[in-house]
Amino acid sequence: MTKSVQGEVDSLSMAGCDTLLQKKIEGISAMKRSFLSKLHTNGLYYLISALLLVAGVPLYQFVVLLPQGYSDALASADQGAFTPYLIWVENHTGQFLGYRALLLIAFAALISLPFTLFRIVVAQEILGHEEEDNETDGMPANAWRGKGFAVVAAWSGLLGIMLYTLGTLASTTYLFVVSNSFTSHTGIPDNFSAILDILAVVTNTIGIGLLALSCLFFGAMIARSGRNLWPGIWVAFGYTALAIAALLSASAVAVASTPTGQTPLTTPATLLFALWVLWFGIMLVRLKPEP
Repeated sequence: MTKSVQGEVDSLSMAGCDTLLQKKIEGISAMKRSFLSKLHTNGLYYLISALLLVAGVPLYQFVVLLPQGYSDALASADQGAFTPYLIWVENHTGQFLGYRALLLIAFAALISLPFTLFRIVVAQEILGHEEEDNETDGMPANAWRGKGFAVVAAWSGLLGIMLYTLGTLASTTYLFVVSNSFTSHTGIPDNFSAILDILAVVTNTIGIGLLALSCLFFGAMIARSGRNLWPGIWVAFGYTALAIAALLSASAVAVASTPTGQTPLTTPATLLFALWVLWFGIMLVRLKPEP
């Protein structure tokens, strides 16, 4: 009788362990599916952002702004003559706000990108070192090597996107208010140039500079590990990030001395960054669950 009872207890214990193990496996699988679904969703946001920057904004400039004389007004502002620029904004408020809205939407859609890439980089580093023999307390010794750089890359990217978005919103609001109250009799406010310079520095120097730093660290981490941890397409993605970091840095420095925040490097730097984001979005959307 005692042996029979003990056998039943052992059977129940084994069944309970199997149930708990099955639930744990199902929970892990659900987490993986949820994470993959989130990556797909984020990838769609990045695709929308990239398409706006690569096609939407340039097309809007070519079709809507340029025929209305926007380039001439902007050239005057570049020379320090703000009166034609403010008159243009006042007479074409809808077109101006539409252009700035496209920029705001494009960068706002990227708000999650730095930490999405951070999670991918850290996860790949951990998975890549799980097969190594030098483990300590069950954790690969080198699993977190370089994590500090990834943290800096994520936070600098997030702050860069936030500063660019908020700076663009602030400059748009300021130009809208000043242009609506501007007349040939009242003249330009005394501090107009200084405020515009500050907003340009916040947006296109500090914001873009932080984005450059983020691209530099992310690119360096991926390139450092190379084919040992990453597929070839991701290695190329990392080296491209290094090139983008250099171009964004040069653009950020050049913008500091330009009142309107536009330099010859601004457009190619933005387009190259947008193409990099498009690349990242495509890779995320094409991710498939493990068999």
